[in-house]
Amino acid sequence: QVQLVESGGGLVQAGGSLRLSCTTSGGSINFMAWYRQAPGQQREVIAGITSGGSTDYANSVKGRFTISRDNAKNTGYLQMNSLKPEDTAVYYCWGINDYRAYWGQGTQVTVSS
Repeated sequence: QVQLVESGGGLVQAGGSLRLSCTTSGGSINFMAWYRQAPGQQREVIAGITSGGSTDYANSVKGRFTISRDNAKNTGYLQMNSLKPEDTAVYYCWGINDYRAYWGQGTQVTVSS
């Protein structure tokens, strides 16, 4: 059973940075993405990366967030710079392999103004 575990969330001031990690265990993931869900909002995808390293971003985070992965460490990352209060949300890691998709438990990111 594949498990995804996020870490790295917390409280940061506007303009600051955080790096989230998503560690995979129990199997491999082909495509990995980061989603976020703000209070009262729908969960939205913000970044994705293939096993080969191709990336894509939502317009809301493009130029500020960077998704990456270290396949040797079975870990994905989301580097978040120039954070804004509107980035406040629970951030989820999502991964898919040949069999099914998986969600992490989420990590809270709070950006104060």
